[in-house]
Amino acid sequence: MPLSERASDFPILAREAHPGVPLTFLDSGASSQKPESVIQAMDEYYRLHHANVHRGIHVLAEEATALYEGSRDKVQRFINAKTRKEIIFTRNATEAINLVAYSWARANLKAGDRIVLTEMEHHANLVPWQILAGQIDLSIDYVPVTDDGLLDQEAFNRLLAREPKLVAFTHMSNVLGTINPVESLAQRAHAAGAKVLVDGAQSVPHLPVDVQALGADFLAFSAHKMCGPTGIGVLWARQDLLEAMPVFMGGGDMIRKVTLAGFKPNDLPHKFEAGTPAIAEGVGLGAAVDYLSALGMQAVAAHERELIAYALERLEEVPGLRVYGPSAEQKGGVAAFTLEGVHPHDIAQVLDRDGIAVRAGHHCAQPLHERFDLAATARASFYLYNTREDVDRLITGLYRVKQVFA
Repeated sequence: MPLSERASDFPILAREAHPGVPLTFLDSGASSQKPESVIQAMDEYYRLHHANVHRGIHVLAEEATALYEGSRDKVQRFINAKTRKEIIFTRNATEAINLVAYSWARANLKAGDRIVLTEMEHHANLVPWQILAGQIDLSIDYVPVTDDGLLDQEAFNRLLAREPKLVAFTHMSNVLGTINPVESLAQRAHAAGAKVLVDGAQSVPHLPVDVQALGADFLAFSAHKMCGPTGIGVLWARQDLLEAMPVFMGGGDMIRKVTLAGFKPNDLPHKFEAGTPAIAEGVGLGAAVDYLSALGMQAVAAHERELIAYALERLEEVPGLRVYGPSAEQKGGVAAFTLEGVHPHDIAQVLDRDGIAVRAGHHCAQPLHERFDLAATARASFYLYNTREDVDRLITGLYRVKQVFA
């Protein structure tokens, strides 16, 4: 089945947005929809296998543990990690980044050290470092974004000359859609003596991601943006780093031995997974990986490249509309735009009347919007289940917006 027909795999896409109005979902950058196979896997877990994991020896506990840990193995293969010990389950990409900030960074950075971030980061890859900088007197430098939505490479090289200890950046911008050259950035950062963290929340769902090829030290992503459930995410990191990092949270499952005098932490990956985990969500993540693996991430990326190229072409037809970010060759399936004389929230509200779901606001990237002197944008974000017909409905809806506010 071609990807253009995959909408039938997603039950929610068959519903009406309003009575008599079909749903056109163009907000996958915020959270993707879930295929039937993911929903069924989680339902079956609760119906047939639910128990707490890792410690029980009865049949349900062993089945639940096998399902949960089986998902870890699937994620390992999906991103080509060297070992399952490098796959740490978190609540989301935000928690994964915070884990690095609170564990690795607190143990390895000191007053006066520098961090390099970029102007295009999601708040999740800004605020943890700003908190840390305020607590231990770090300096943060920001790589500027060019007018066409790319990272300023010469500025990046200049900032590396200041010998930062950490460079953290998004693989793909959730606003501009810019796909950054991770391999090149990581190689240069390592040559300058820095560790590299990549926010993969927008890339792992849409592109083939091989952590061996990326060359980064840390990668964070979330299940809910890649056809999986909310409530679970992943931190991948090199095993040697994880082994050396202090524990992040204390409690059950992250310990090997506890006495009144102290404790000994568990082995990886459980060292960083305190308490009862999100078991059903882990099962759902494994099912989502199965679904995407069966489609092939090369096919997903190719479908979205074709779709965003068509979308940008059609959006150019709308008078007074401006799309932000690079050309289709350098971006993923994201189109953030403004329409002259109409507030982005009004755009989204009128489109919703036609069943078209887009996002309006700063998309958790206020500094990037300030860079372009914008309070907000409207954003259409595409995924494997979207089609050219969805783009056409968006364009028709935008002409209706113009009529409403003429």
